[in-house]
Order: sequence, then structure tokens, then C-alpha cells
Amino acid sequence: MQRRQLGKSDLQVSPLCFGGNVFGWTADEPTSFRVLDAFVAAEMNFVDTADIYAKWAPGNKGGESETILGRWMKQRGNRDKVIIATKVGADMGAQGKGLSRAHIMRAVDASLNRLQTHYIDLYQSHIDDMETALEETLSAYADLIAQGKVRAIGASNYTAERLAEALQVSKQHAYPRYESLQPLYNLYDRAGYENALEPLCRTEGVGVISYSSLGSGFLSGKYRTDGDVSKSARGQVVKRRYYNDRGFRILRALDEVAQQHRSTLAAVALAWLLARPGLTAPIVSATSAEQLNELLAATRLELDAASIVQLDQASA
Repeated sequence: MQRRQLGKSDLQVSPLCFGGNVFGWTADEPTSFRVLDAFVAAEMNFVDTADIYAKWAPGNKGGESETILGRWMKQRGNRDKVIIATKVGADMGAQGKGLSRAHIMRAVDASLNRLQTHYIDLYQSHIDDMETALEETLSAYADLIAQGKVRAIGASNYTAERLAEALQVSKQHAYPRYESLQPLYNLYDRAGYENALEPLCRTEGVGVISYSSLGSGFLSGKYRTDGDVSKSARGQVVKRRYYNDRGFRILRALDEVAQQHRSTLAAVALAWLLARPGLTAPIVSATSAEQLNELLAATRLELDAASIVQLDQASA
């Protein structure tokens, strides 16, 4: 499987990244192990998680996803075969939040313990912290890289203005720079990334790892009626966000392109992302090997120019 360089780092990642937000939430530990096994068996190597995953699930306190991922790597003995990305900064309750030096230093050790590893390949600022100076955050990351605890750093949910400012601070002080951005981006949610973040990332050579790559499942075509909404925990969110004329226009275009290519809507929606210049790896999640296989098909699907134009126009 061809690898893609993440930003200007030395990280070589698969064209799909597995989203570990499902671990300890909609996927229990045995299920998580099965889909991770299937993912690496398909020659994929990139897994994304966060310290806060899956704090929102009843009975959870955060750290469940990292813990499951750590147990899987320990049992399989494959730490050196996978690229692990995790995040810091979201509200962990009593354990703190934000991107201060003190919190980052506490949080990284907690993540390393849960992951049962001595280093994190990609450590990401989960949410921008306007109350902490960028210099403080980036100097803390510089120390973690010097200590060997982190290989590269990335940003998630940053505006173009703040990402540009962070890159400038790194340049001025010779700090490590954010090598990746994790934005909300898919065939429906386009403007937030394309208007300002995409040109910045392409100019600066920042890798892009899109999340919600299938619009919470809407772009897979499984949500089309009010009846479909009740079948999933995310159904109401999908209805509120995507049930409109533009959303259904995009589905019709996906139906047509999928039929032309004898593929599925999910594979086509991901193939559109994979063809986007500057995008490194869409994040995908699955709770079964069958679901995963449908998503992996995107890496073997090369959309022709006419199909990309059709999808671009439908989602404009």
C-alpha cells in the first residue's frame, strides 16, 4: 500500500486513517481489536485517537479509546508497525484542559501510560486554546520532541488565522511546527476548509487529516428518510445537519457516480477526498470488518475527471 508523507515530517502514513473515537463507545474491546486487525491486514497503518475519547459515553471518564488501542498494540506486539496519533486539550474534567505547558506535560504521560508506549507519533492540539500563548504551547511540544516522547505535532479545529500564526511562531523561535491539520471536511462540509485553510495548508506543506469524512454516515446513503434517523445514535444530528435540498442533491450525485463505477456511496465520497490536492488521509471509522471493507474500497477507486466535476457541482 502506497504511503503518503504527513506534512514535512518523517511520518509515512496510509491513505486512510482509522478514527478511534468508536473504541469504548460503539465498539467494545473485542470488536475494536477485530477492526484494527482488519485495518492493518489491509496494509493500513494510521490510527487517530484522543485522550477525551470516549468521555461522552455513559459510565466513561475519558481515556477509554487510548486504553483499548494500547492493549491491542501490546497483545499484537506491533507498536513499530503503526502510526499513532492522539490529542490533548479537550476538557477532561478534573484532569484539566487546554494547551498550557503544565497540562500538556501531565496529559502526555497519561496518554503514554494508556497507550502502553514510550512515544506518540503525532501529538495534536485538539482544540485551540486562546488563553495560552502559542509560544508556551509550542515550546512544550519542543521539549517533548527533544525527550523522545513525541515525533511530530499537529493541530485540530484551528482557524486559518490561528494556524498561520502558530506556523509563524514556530519559524520565529525555531520550535517544531504543526505538520498536520485535522479539520471537519467532506463533500457536504466544504467551505470551512476550502475557503482559507486549504490554500494555507497547501502553501505551507501542512498535511491534512479530515474528520467526519462521511458526514456522520450521511454520505454513505444510509440516512434518507425520517425512519432511518431512529436506527442510529447519530440519527438526530444527521437529520438536523444534512436533511435539506443540498444534502439530498449530493446523495443523488453519489448514487449516479457509484452506479457508474459499480461502487458504494461511501467509497465514492472517500475517493473524492483522496483525490483532493493536499489532503493526506481522510479519517474513517467502522464497527465491523464488513463496514471497514466498504471504506477500504475507496483506496482502489480512482474517480475520473467527469465524476469529480459532477460531485463538485452537486456539493457546491
